[in-house]
Formats: sequence, C-alpha cells, structure tokens
Amino acid sequence: MQKELEDIVKAYLIASEQGMQTALATVVHVEGSSYRQPGARMLITENGALTGAISGGCLEGDALRKAQLAMLQQKPMLVTYDTTDEDDATIGVGLGCNGIIHILLEPLGPHRTLCPLTLLQQQVGNRDTTVLVTLFNLTRRSAPQPGTCVLITDGGERQVQLEEGPLRTAILTDVCAAFTARQSAVKTYDTGQDQITALIAWHPPAIQLLVAGAGNDVQPLVKMAAILGWHTTVVDGRPAYAQPQRFPEAARVIVAKPVEVLQHLQPDDYTAAVLMTHNYNYDIALLSALLPHRLPYIGVLGPARKLQRMLQEMEDTGAAITPEQRARIYGPVGLDIGADTPEEIALSVISEVKAVMAGAPGDSLRNNPVAIHQRAHQQIIQKQL
Repeated sequence: MQKELEDIVKAYLIASEQGMQTALATVVHVEGSSYRQPGARMLITENGALTGAISGGCLEGDALRKAQLAMLQQKPMLVTYDTTDEDDATIGVGLGCNGIIHILLEPLGPHRTLCPLTLLQQQVGNRDTTVLVTLFNLTRRSAPQPGTCVLITDGGERQVQLEEGPLRTAILTDVCAAFTARQSAVKTYDTGQDQITALIAWHPPAIQLLVAGAGNDVQPLVKMAAILGWHTTVVDGRPAYAQPQRFPEAARVIVAKPVEVLQHLQPDDYTAAVLMTHNYNYDIALLSALLPHRLPYIGVLGPARKLQRMLQEMEDTGAAITPEQRARIYGPVGLDIGADTPEEIALSVISEVKAVMAGAPGDSLRNNPVAIHQRAHQQIIQKQL
C-alpha cells in the first residue's frame, strides 16, 4: 500500500502544478467481502485520470462520476456500494464481491485547511510509521462529512484538526492503540448529538530491502522489489559489479566492505536483507554484522549446510546466537515453488520476504479455512463519549 500512497502523492503534485482539480477516494469501511480493504485510496483528477485503486476496477468508473460531482460542489461525499445484490442493479456491473463498501470522496485544494495529500506527502518522504484518521458520518450520509483530519507519526510529526473535547481525546487515545497494535480500526463515537465514525488507518513504511551481491542473478530480484514499491539497496565489494546502471530500479548501489554496510543503512522493523554475493567470507561477515540488529528477515542464498557452517563458525569465534536471532535467518532462502532460473528464484525470495513481513504462512489460499483479510478493523466499535 505504501507504493500506492507514493504514486498518489506524485500524481497529486503534478495535477496541482497543472491547476487541475482533484479528489481523494478512500475506502473507509467494508461489511463482508471486498477486493480492497479500509485504507485503500485513489486519486481522481477532473480530466478522469485515476491513480491507485478502491476495487478491482468495477467501482472506479462510478466513483469517478461521483468524485467529479464532489469537486463541483467542493464538499466531501460518502458513497456506498452494495455488492451483495446479485443483480447489482444500482451499479450495472456484475461485482460478485458479496460486500458493502463505503467510500469517502474528498475534494482537494486550497480551500482545505488540512489537505489529506499534504499529510500523505509528509508520510511518504520518510520511514516513519503513520496513523491517518478519516472521519465520516455513516448514519446520516447527507450530513457534513468531516474527512481526513489527523496525521500522527512515530517520528513525532503531529497534525490534528479537531476541536478540544471528548471526541478529540477519544480519537487520539485510539490512535495510540493503533500504533501499539500495529493495526487499523474503524470506530464510531457517540457524541450525544451525533455519531461520528473514524477510519484509523495504520500505515507502516515501505519495506527496505538490502541485497548483498551485485551479480546478474540479483537484477530480477531488484526489479520485482521495485514493482512492489520496496526501497532497495544493493551492496557489493566489487566496483565492477556494483554499478548504478546495472540496477536502475535500486534506490542505492554501494561499493562497501561488510563492516561498512551499516554505515549506509539504518535497519528497522521493516528491513529485510538477502545475502547472495556467492562469496562465503563476505556473506558470513555481513551476517555477523546484521544479526545484532532486529531485522525480521535475513535470507542466505545457498544450501542448508552452508548456513549451518556459517553459524557454527560464528559461534566458534565467540558469537552467542540466540534462538530468537536464529529464527530470523532464512536459509536456504525463499519459498519452495520449484524455482530454478534467476527470475524464479527472485519470485521465491520476494514471496518469502512478503510472507514474513505480513506474518502470513505463505501457503495456498485454498488451504486457509478463514477469511483472506482480517476482519478486526472492519467491525465498527461503538464508543459513548
């Protein structure tokens, strides 16, 4: 989703420079099944250009027409699509999602005291985890829809367009809870006079991928990571291989010794490393440097016996490898998909990194007995103020 937000911000800046009106469509609540989940966003320009997605393509056309009306009226609009109706008479297309999707359309521009895209622009420019709050009135759709009004990052950025009072206090408390739980939520607050619902959207930074090795087999891995919007750093000790023109999709290409790598990288909870230099000494030295840091994923290319030998040598030289550290090392690297070519191996590695980062098993979805998407953030929690 981070790549989608980055693309939306870029498109918004271009449209603003051209003087075009824009609107932001946000999936704020889902009942049942849908292609996209709460927090999915799409930018709509007055000339019909779309960036991002709120569905698999079935809602975008109608959302475009309604967004143009919202731009004309210059006020947010809440739109609901009921795809549980097999006839889909109100939309005119066969959706088959079996869910009710609520989308908030927010016109953007100088009239907004706090523009959602201004908030998003601040988020995508750094590696902070962010909570973005969008308010809407689900019970009275014709009432004014407040829209996006809060952005708070774990890096200390804080913008809140809410009056002092019980509603502000309750929302900020739930924002803190979202940071702790690392999960979005949808909650309704009963103010006594009205009910206001909030999408409290938790957004982690993009995955930061460190690839040690600049051989030809690394090129498809970097390309696939770029498609996903991951921020990739390629490092190698060989100047002839570690050249930016060989990896145009990488954020950085660095020539460095293993002990120098961490001078160029700040590991965090969303950093993964893959060691594929085909140089045993380089890989073991870098593994020793990375292990004290809490990277959730360190992949080691090669057979299992290679990794076992590396760990044994590290322990023989005095390293105390804890069970928690060992659990974060994946070798042989990748999911078992029968990969053979460099492209297939890259797909295997990318899939395993994504599964680990998402806390998913990496199994076939048909073997999953529960819903594909977690439902915790879809259930509206009522709060009396």
